[in-house]
Amino acid sequence: MNLQLLWLIPLLPFAGFLINGTLGRKLPRPAVSAVALLFTLLPALIVLRLWLFMSGTNAANAYTVTSAPWIAITGLQINFSFAVDHLTLIMLAVVTGVGFLIHIYSAGYMAHEDGYWRFFAYLNLFMFFMLVLVLSANFLLLFVGWEGVGLASYLLIGFYFKKDSAANAGKKAFIVNRIGDFGFLLAMFLIIQHFGSLDFNSVFSSVISLPSHHVVAMTAGQLAGIPFNAPYNHNFITAICLLLVLGAAGKSAQLPLYVWLPDAMEGPTPVSALIHAATMVTAGIYMVARCHVLFDRSPTALTVVAIIGAATALMAALIGMVQHDIKRVLAYSTVSQLGYMFMACGVGAYEAGIFHLMTHAFFKALLFLAAGSVIHALSGEQDMRLMGGLRKRIPITFWTMTAGVLAIAGIFPFAGFFSKDEILYQAFISDHPFAKLLWAVGLFTALLTSFYMFRLWFKTFFGAPRFDDHAAALDAHGAAVHARSDTTLVMEAEHDTGQAHGVHESPWIMTLPLIVLAILSTIGGWVGVPLALGGHNEIEHFLEPVFSAAPGLVEHAASRSAEPVLAAVSLVTALLGFFAAYVFYYRKPGIAAAFAAKQPALYKLVANKFYVDEFYNGVIVAFILTFTRFILGGLIDAGIIQGAGSAAGATTRGLGSITRRMQSGNIRSYAGWLALGAAAVVIITLFGIHPLHF
Repeated sequence: MNLQLLWLIPLLPFAGFLINGTLGRKLPRPAVSAVALLFTLLPALIVLRLWLFMSGTNAANAYTVTSAPWIAITGLQINFSFAVDHLTLIMLAVVTGVGFLIHIYSAGYMAHEDGYWRFFAYLNLFMFFMLVLVLSANFLLLFVGWEGVGLASYLLIGFYFKKDSAANAGKKAFIVNRIGDFGFLLAMFLIIQHFGSLDFNSVFSSVISLPSHHVVAMTAGQLAGIPFNAPYNHNFITAICLLLVLGAAGKSAQLPLYVWLPDAMEGPTPVSALIHAATMVTAGIYMVARCHVLFDRSPTALTVVAIIGAATALMAALIGMVQHDIKRVLAYSTVSQLGYMFMACGVGAYEAGIFHLMTHAFFKALLFLAAGSVIHALSGEQDMRLMGGLRKRIPITFWTMTAGVLAIAGIFPFAGFFSKDEILYQAFISDHPFAKLLWAVGLFTALLTSFYMFRLWFKTFFGAPRFDDHAAALDAHGAAVHARSDTTLVMEAEHDTGQAHGVHESPWIMTLPLIVLAILSTIGGWVGVPLALGGHNEIEHFLEPVFSAAPGLVEHAASRSAEPVLAAVSLVTALLGFFAAYVFYYRKPGIAAAFAAKQPALYKLVANKFYVDEFYNGVIVAFILTFTRFILGGLIDAGIIQGAGSAAGATTRGLGSITRRMQSGNIRSYAGWLALGAAAVVIITLFGIHPLHF
C-alpha cells in the first residue's frame, strides 16, 4: 500500500469543507449533501484499505510519513508528519466510520433547516481537524488538530446562532476548553525543555531510557508497566503528565471542566452524536493513552487520572438520574462513560479504556441519533414527560434504541457489557492504592447507568401517550405550559409540536444509520471477549504493539479466575438497575415522585446539578468580571492609561501655551526674542561653552 495516501485521509474532508463553504450557498441541497458524504466516505475506504494492510504481515508495524521540516530552529526541529499504528487505526475507524453514518443521518435530519450548506461545511471541517489530531506524529501537530476540533465544535454548537442559549453554549465550550488547552501548552513547553523535541518517538524513547531503581510488572490482564510504588524521581514527568491531564479534562469533559458538554446539547442532534459522543470528547482519552509511556512513570499522575475518572463517572450518573430532557440525560451519560475511560487509563488499563471508547462510539452515537429520531417524530419535543407510548408509533427507532440502551447498561451479550466489565476487572486487580474503592465506585455507577437509561427507555416508549395532550394544548392555546422541574412551570413555545398527532417514523436516510449502529452496538464487544469468558480478547492483542512493555520490563501472568465472578456481579448490578427503573417508571410510576417529595433537599441538590454552574458563575466568573471591569478597567485603563494620556495632553497644552507666546505676531516681541537668542550665543562663545556639554 502507498502510505502517502495517509495525507488524503484528512485532506479529503477539508476539500469538502472548501467546496461547501465557498459554493454551497448556490448549490442545491442534494449536491451539498453529496459533496459532504463523498468526501467522508473516501477517507473511510482508505482507512479500510489501511486496516487490511496492517492486519496482515505488517501487523506489528507502525509507519510514519513526513512531508518536510515544519519548524527548524537551533536545537529544535518539528516535522509535518503523520504516523499510524494500531491505536491510530481504531481511532481512524471510529472517526471515519461513525462519522460517515452520522453524515448520512444529517442529510435527513437537517433537510429543512436554514444554513444547510453551512452545517455540512462545518461538519467536514471538524472531520479534517479530528483526523489531523489522530494521525499526528508529534505533540505540536496534535495540538493543531486539538485546537481545530475546538473551533469546529464552537461553530457547530452555536449553529442556531440566533438563539441566545445556543450562542452562549458555544462560547462556554470554547472558553472552558481554553483552560485545558493552556495546560496542554505548558506541558509542551516542559517537553521541549527536557527532551528537546516534540516528536512522539523521540520523546518516548528518551523517557524509556531514563534510569529507574526499581522496575517490576503490573498485575494480570495488563501489559507490563510501572507499578504505583515505583520510585521514579523525575518530578518533571509528573508535572508534564498533570498538565496533560488538565488538557484532557477539558476536551473529555472531566471534573472540574465538564460543565461545557451538557450545555453543548443546544447544537443539532447529529452534532451531539458526532462530536460529543463518538469523536471529539474522546480526544483526551486518546491523548492519555498515546502518552502512556509518560504516565507509566508517574504514579501520582495515574492516581489523579483514576480519581478524576471515578468521581466524574459517579457525579454525572447521579445528575443524569433526574434530568427530563432526553438529550441532557444522554449528555450526562457521556460524561459518566468518559469517566469510566479515564479511570481505566488511571489504573494502567489503557487497552480497556480504548475498548470502551470504541464500543461507546457505537452505542452512544446510536442513542443520540435515536433520540433525534424521537425528537423528529414529535416535531421538536425533547421533554420525556411529554412522551410515552411511542414504541408502536416509531418501531424502528424503538428497537434500535433498545439495542443502545441494553449496550450502555451492560447487559450481556451487548457491546457495553464486555468493555465495561474489562474496566471494572482491571480496576479490581490493579496495583493502584485505591483499587477496590475504584472498583466499587465503578460498580455503583454501573447500577446508576442502568437505572437512568432504562428510565429514559420506559418514559419515552412505554406508558400512556402524553404527547397528544400536549399537542391539544398547543392547538387550543398556541403555547405549551409544562413542567421543566418539579416546582416550576415555564412556557414552552420553542418547538412547534402542534403536529404531534402525526407522529411518524423517520425516513430511511435516518433509520439506516440507526440499524447499522444497532448491529455494531450488539456485536461490537465480541472482539474483546476475555479468555475467562471463553473468548480471545482480540482487541487486547491488537493493541499489544502499542501498549507493550518498555525494554527491561518483565510481564508476569496472573489468574483470571476472579473475572467470571466479577462479570456476574456486573451483570446482576445492571439487571438490578433495570428492575428499579421498571418499578419506578412502569409498574408503579408514582413512586419516583413520592420519593422526590420525601427528600426535597436531596432531590433539589441533584436536580440542580450540585450547583456547580452556579458556583462557577457566582465565584470564578464574577471574580473575573469584577477584576476586568474595576481593576483592569478602572485602575489600569482609567487610572494609568487614560491618566497618562490626560497628562500627556496637559503637558502638550502647557508647552503649546508657552510656545504660542513666541508666535504672537508682534514685531517687537520677535525682536526681543531675537536679541535674547543673540545674547545667548555671545555668552556661549565668550566663555567657551561647548554645546555638547549641555
